[in-house]
Amino acid sequence: MGAKTKAARQWFIRGRVQGVGFRYFAQREATALDLVGYARNLDDGRVEVYAAGPEARLDELAGRLHCGPRWADVRGVEERQAAIESYVSFEIEP
Repeated sequence: MGAKTKAARQWFIRGRVQGVGFRYFAQREATALDLVGYARNLDDGRVEVYAAGPEARLDELAGRLHCGPRWADVRGVEERQAAIESYVSFEIEP
């Protein structure tokens, strides 16, 4: 993978996304795609996901975040390009 294939994105997922394992779902999916970053709950009820890696894998993760885990009810996903930050794995943040 060359440097040109590396990018980062940030997603804000709303709906019934807290208390349904969404952060762990995001971690599992991102790790399977060999992406790094984090997932965390926000005070307003949304989940924030940040991931860095190849564009095609970020596209794949984006599709999975629109569905979410079994008990989630995703009502909307806001996606942004993000600065590349240095993470060594995909973490769950409080």
